[in-house]
Amino acid sequence: MGHSHYDPSAPDRRAWNAGKKVGTKRPLKPRQKWAIRFFLDRERRLRDRALFDVAIDSKLHGCDLVKIKIGTLVLGPEIRTRAMVMQQKTGRPVQFELMSDARSSLLAWLGWRGGTIDDYAFPSRIDPRRHMSTRQDARLVDEWVVAIGLRPEEYGTHSLRRTKASIICRATGNLRAVQILLGHTKIENTVRYLGVDVEDALGVRRGHGGLTGSGSTVSVGP
Repeated sequence: MGHSHYDPSAPDRRAWNAGKKVGTKRPLKPRQKWAIRFFLDRERRLRDRALFDVAIDSKLHGCDLVKIKIGTLVLGPEIRTRAMVMQQKTGRPVQFELMSDARSSLLAWLGWRGGTIDDYAFPSRIDPRRHMSTRQDARLVDEWVVAIGLRPEEYGTHSLRRTKASIICRATGNLRAVQILLGHTKIENTVRYLGVDVEDALGVRRGHGGLTGSGSTVSVGP
């Protein structure tokens, strides 16, 4: 009797994560973010530039990012300044702001892409009626980080989700604001996600003011 490659007892069966770095992916630094934008602009990759910008600004999971429809991003002939998406993982809505760079790249991409408000903003290569797969999204991120000299083992789609959240956390110390922006139900999840020190999360003052679990709304600009 032969072995199925799904059978744990099958000989020479490699684990799904063999040779891969599993764990928290690094957020991009501002200069790395701009390096990727420069690369995509130089290569005239309108779709990828728009996808990257929306990923950074929205802080969405990949499964939610690829399912965004054009109607979520546009209002008449213009790109929205704010958009809202229902998260697949939590079933809760999350709102995000689209900054000028994202609005410009989306306008260029959607102008070329065409379609209706019910179409996906980032369609599948195989079937334009369907959305891009999360696997394709991950492959693109690997390609982008390699293009600017980073190790793909250390970066991934979660790097894009964490980038702006990490910048805001460092600049303001307001964990509660970051929790809302990421759509987390518990602030403990935000602490773990950002890799914040426990004593910082408890409010120990460091540097210009430490981290706080509550406070006024902060700007989400770059």
